[in-house]
Amino acid sequence: MALARFGRQVKRQHGVCVKMTAVAILGLCFIFVWSMFSSPSTSVYVQRESFDDIAEPVASGTRVSKSKGGELEKHGSNDHKKKVESNLKKKDEKKVNGSLPLPAHEHKSGKKNEKHVPNRKKDNDKSQLSGEVSKENQENQKQEESQDEEPKNETEEEEEVVVDDKEEGLDGEGEEKGEMEGEADLGESVDQETEEVVESENEGKKRKIKGPVFDPKAHYSWKLCTTRSKHNYMPCIDVESGFTRLQSYRHRERTCPKVPPMCLVPLPHDGYDSPVRWPESKLKILYKNVAHPKLAAYMKNHNWLIKSEEYLMFPQNQSEFKGGVVHYLESIEEMVPDIEWGKNIRVVLDIGCSDSGFVASLLDKDVLALSLGLKDDLVDLAQVSLERGFAAVISPFARRRLPFPSGVFDAIHCGQCTMPWHFHEGKLLLEINRILRPGGYFILSTKHDSIEAEEAMSSLTSSICWNILAHKTDDVSDIGVKIYQKPESNDIYALRRRKNPPLCKEHENPDAAWYVPMKTCLHAIPSAIEQHGTEWPELWPKRLETYPDWLNNKEKAVDDTKHWENIVYKSYLTGMGIDWSTIRNVMDMKAIYGGFAAALLQQKIWVMNVVPIHAPDTLPFIFERGLVGVYHDWCEPFGTYPRSYDLLHADHFFSRLKNRCKHPVSIVVEMDRILRPGGWVIVRDKVEILDPLEAILRSLHWEIRMTYSQNKEGSCCVLAKPKISRSMASAHMALTPSGAVYGAEEGGFDPDQSQYRKERHHKSKS
Repeated sequence: MALARFGRQVKRQHGVCVKMTAVAILGLCFIFVWSMFSSPSTSVYVQRESFDDIAEPVASGTRVSKSKGGELEKHGSNDHKKKVESNLKKKDEKKVNGSLPLPAHEHKSGKKNEKHVPNRKKDNDKSQLSGEVSKENQENQKQEESQDEEPKNETEEEEEVVVDDKEEGLDGEGEEKGEMEGEADLGESVDQETEEVVESENEGKKRKIKGPVFDPKAHYSWKLCTTRSKHNYMPCIDVESGFTRLQSYRHRERTCPKVPPMCLVPLPHDGYDSPVRWPESKLKILYKNVAHPKLAAYMKNHNWLIKSEEYLMFPQNQSEFKGGVVHYLESIEEMVPDIEWGKNIRVVLDIGCSDSGFVASLLDKDVLALSLGLKDDLVDLAQVSLERGFAAVISPFARRRLPFPSGVFDAIHCGQCTMPWHFHEGKLLLEINRILRPGGYFILSTKHDSIEAEEAMSSLTSSICWNILAHKTDDVSDIGVKIYQKPESNDIYALRRRKNPPLCKEHENPDAAWYVPMKTCLHAIPSAIEQHGTEWPELWPKRLETYPDWLNNKEKAVDDTKHWENIVYKSYLTGMGIDWSTIRNVMDMKAIYGGFAAALLQQKIWVMNVVPIHAPDTLPFIFERGLVGVYHDWCEPFGTYPRSYDLLHADHFFSRLKNRCKHPVSIVVEMDRILRPGGWVIVRDKVEILDPLEAILRSLHWEIRMTYSQNKEGSCCVLAKPKISRSMASAHMALTPSGAVYGAEEGGFDPDQSQYRKERHHKSKS
């Protein structure tokens, strides 16, 4: 009744005061109820005269110890956490070769941590993460002090986060390209001591101890791989399983073994002889070096390669294109005069390795063509291309991005192409669009395409604003050639009626390529002066010595070029005893600005510049100079056939493996796989790295020709891989003292058995 009477009073003309009174009463009731149910510590305030008896709050997971005087010592405070978080944020916002700051998740690596660190629990994560804060803070304080003393020679490195006795980032798993080192130390060496996480048996807590990259007390013995691929084994490409019958011989995507292979790839059954020297290898190679059953079947239906006695011959001007490859190239240049081979067009990607005669003819025009061997290339034509002395890399092309930065190829060619470009929302063509330079050319040659396929391709190229410059069916070869051009600005994207495919989000990094899935969106054309790809490079060969405006630290790039010119001409070419007439395929395992490759250009040598995914991203500049390269994580095997390279160059390469690879020795095994018998390795590093490395190489029966060191810096080691057959090598290796055992037992490759064991020598008390 009271409430009803109160409601009638509110409706009266002078009920405003009553309303305000009601609101005030309700507010007081709420405060009273809240004070009754809230905790005393928040509702009652007591003034204190002293705070000596109150300890500072301790975060969960921190360790509290009592000193001798009875005072409490706390490790891992919130202030420390804030410092660590601020440092990590600064590192994530680093610029990559002058590009815009990128978030941490948009850097080179696309691997996820969850896949490689199983059985995580939220409670354990919280305690372990907080327990590591004090260690991370101590390391950060050390880094800050050292940077104050020598700011030019130090590198910022992120500490590893330990979860379930595993380090995130080991073997490149979960490691992103954003974990980059400062550009100020690109040519410097770093301390080669690695930090290992060890769990104390008594306290159950983790501590870090320092040790060398290679165990100097370990002894090694080796076994041969007994894989299905035998002498052509590619660990991350080939399918290795206990089942004898498999539908596919190779993975659809790059899939590496959980444990890196620790076995040695055998030589072909008929042996392996020294390759034919360049330039004679353009016309013939030794057949037994590339012998393969499917290759013999392939030769029956193709006339551009002929077996003659012990050689595989390549008749001049014979190719898949009727009328000759020279006629094919001239017709392309006639259709689009702006395509000046060897001047305006320098770096070309050839998809499929269907005809290495195309690459050979481009090389005569001073064009550097990189052949992309696909996963279904069972004929092993990429291996033939490498044996002839042409640049090639093996990579699946299905769902993940190719290991190249964006906008670096002047032209991309797909001859006799059967790729389903319009499938899966055009992902494959969108990936080609990503790596093609703005204003670059896509040359597509097909034969007897279906009407449906042509219509789908036409619709797709129109949706991404590619301009078709020429379309012609050659009278001699009966092959239809289409030449497309990528737009040079973003203006044309705004004129599209249908925004499909859409433009990619601004925060998505177009250069992210390592284990990153293909996108169904268009990356915007670079327009800012600090972005690469805004302008077409200078004509070749002027572009080799041109340093664009978007490159940070041009002085360092110039110094890098001069540095390697001096080393190559004063040391490598004359002072090491290497017969450079036998060297054609070279790999720089840790390229920076491409100075090493540029210095060897006059020697008629091509260099594969490998930029590790954890290093500063200088690969766009390497392409800008007219050279080629790829991204790679050296904790995994490289994408190429065995016996691909004549010389491997490793400049302060092993010292950069700190806190990265679980099994650094596996990298030496990989070097043995991709190096040809009789090939060479040049290692420049510190003595602490070279001494145990030499022991490993001697266990492989490599011959060490020369070592040089001065004040433990600038050490140089030249090695020669033996030419003996693997059967002989296995006999010798069986005599090696028992120690670390690498490789698989007879009966097939078993990743568990490839795990190695180390025996340490213990001195007796006497």
